[in-house]
Amino acid sequence: MDTLWDNIEKLSAVCRAAGAHLPDEELKALQVGKVAEEAGGAIHALHGLKGLTTCDDDHSWSEVQNDLVGAVIAALLAMHYIDPTGARTTFDEILHRRTRRGREAATAV
Repeated sequence: MDTLWDNIEKLSAVCRAAGAHLPDEELKALQVGKVAEEAGGAIHALHGLKGLTTCDDDHSWSEVQNDLVGAVIAALLAMHYIDPTGARTTFDEILHRRTRRGREAATAV
């Protein structure tokens, strides 16, 4: 079974091929922007779910989750664009550092 990062690498190859006409730095910047776009979709769906939009669209928690997963995928792709060979290691290091308090709290219980 493919791992998350295996799938990100495959998707990255497809996306990079589609953007082959763009300079590498522009492709990286556009992918970082895609993270914001997907996150914005999640907040829009949440606002719609709570009746806070001016449109009459019905939204659901599954739409919010769909857009959140889109943001995660976009973020992992952006990391892979920035450093194709080191993205996994960098992610693991940052995840370990940023979840330290949670690990310490769980150990204290």
